[in-house]
Amino acid sequence: MKLSQFKFKLPEALVAQEPDPFRDGCRMLVLHRDTGKVEHKMFNDLLNYFDDGDVFVFNDTQVIPAHLHGNKERTGARIEVFLRRELNAEDRLWDVTVDPARKIRIGNKLYFGEDDSLVAEVIDNTTSRGRTLRFLYDGPHEEFKRDLYALGVAPLPTYIKREAVEEDMETFQTIFAKHEGATTAPATGLHFSKITMKKMEIAGIKEAYLTLHCGQSNFNKTDVEDLTKHKMESEEMHITPECCEIVNKAKDAGHKILAVGTTVQRAMESSCDTLHHVTPFDGWTNRFIFPPYNFNVATAMLANFYTSESTLLMLAAAFGGYEATIAAYKTAIKQGYRFGAYGDVMLII
Repeated sequence: MKLSQFKFKLPEALVAQEPDPFRDGCRMLVLHRDTGKVEHKMFNDLLNYFDDGDVFVFNDTQVIPAHLHGNKERTGARIEVFLRRELNAEDRLWDVTVDPARKIRIGNKLYFGEDDSLVAEVIDNTTSRGRTLRFLYDGPHEEFKRDLYALGVAPLPTYIKREAVEEDMETFQTIFAKHEGATTAPATGLHFSKITMKKMEIAGIKEAYLTLHCGQSNFNKTDVEDLTKHKMESEEMHITPECCEIVNKAKDAGHKILAVGTTVQRAMESSCDTLHHVTPFDGWTNRFIFPPYNFNVATAMLANFYTSESTLLMLAAAFGGYEATIAAYKTAIKQGYRFGAYGDVMLII
């Protein structure tokens, strides 16, 4: 398929800039992928489509306050730094991206905090915007991480046109976040509240958790028209034997498997075997899923509404069917659904 087939005009007013006051208070468009039928519901209606013994699969990655503001030595120029991942704990090495990148060269020092209390040295260029930083810090690693994170804010997507506030570190985090490492939220999971999870328990719907540390590359612009030539950045993922047992047992018994978000789909498809079972996994995935694609594990999918030409939209369209998904998006725009991480959701069944 071609990139241009996923281009659509999205009114700026429909891109959600703030979270809903209630996690589970959003609207939900239901797409029946066999017929293309669309229903307009609320997120609280989700459990009506599932039964006792079905399984919801969640991504339990934890978002770090990855967005930092620093200043460059001598010039004092303001520099944005996005933490990507820690490379070496002992040497305080981090893989980051910087903006504006043209001003940041090997040997430069960056200062963070109102009193420039934390200093980092650029020791390598990795990509056009990528850099390796060595933080100059004397003290235990846990103290370093605490001080580093205290200077950061929630790494909101660039389509949210405001500065992150302290509350975003709570609202841009799932309630089941457990394993630190994400630099953006698995956004579909944000809609699940403690009340929703309790309702799932009462209904006999089981939970399974895997970990995929999603990053800012999810928002990178796709710069090739031929999608077969697009390369996804690798992301770290882990699937436990316990998760596999819950999912595979339910699937073999004929129960529905709901993938909560694109990251869960990518993880399960990256680890499944020829019997369509999820297998334990510890490593990295750069799986790029776009139509046409035959999914092996999930029988249903919950997804946010994604922006034009997004690889996240491409994955959703692969599951829902290209024509049906694009038609559903056109309907969502007409009906005023909210797009983005803080927006509404689409259930594909």
